[in-house]
Amino acid sequence: MRAVFLSAAALSVALAACSQPAETPREAAKPEPRALAGVDLDQPVRVLGTEPFWAVEITPQGLTYSGVDRPEQKAANPGPALQGTVATWTTKTEAGADLAVTLTATDCSDGMSDRTYPLTAKVEIAGETLTGCAAATAAIERAGESGRVE
Repeated sequence: MRAVFLSAAALSVALAACSQPAETPREAAKPEPRALAGVDLDQPVRVLGTEPFWAVEITPQGLTYSGVDRPEQKAANPGPALQGTVATWTTKTEAGADLAVTLTATDCSDGMSDRTYPLTAKVEIAGETLTGCAAATAAIERAGESGRVE
């Protein structure tokens, strides 16, 4: 009987060594970054234009529109709707004005500097349409006065 017990024990040890390890739970898939022309849209993006000078700062926390002789207006960031080479944010400012920002993956010049931006922008706010350029905020801050903003 003792020999049978040892044989059974040896057999179970051998089978355990050959068995597949238990599957570990798969890591939650991380969402792909939303990007347009190499610009990560989940990171801060600056949209800007001239004549008149204006800007929209897009951050995960919200959108902030500002301009020369214009009141600053803030809005929630609903996230961009991506369709091909176009990203669009559509929201309302805290003052109730409609705000739409559309970025297109085409090179853009602001007309005042010698910079080339990776995105062309259109901003519609309170019935006014403005055109300009856009890039990652960090890329604009480290760019020189001329050349490509990357």
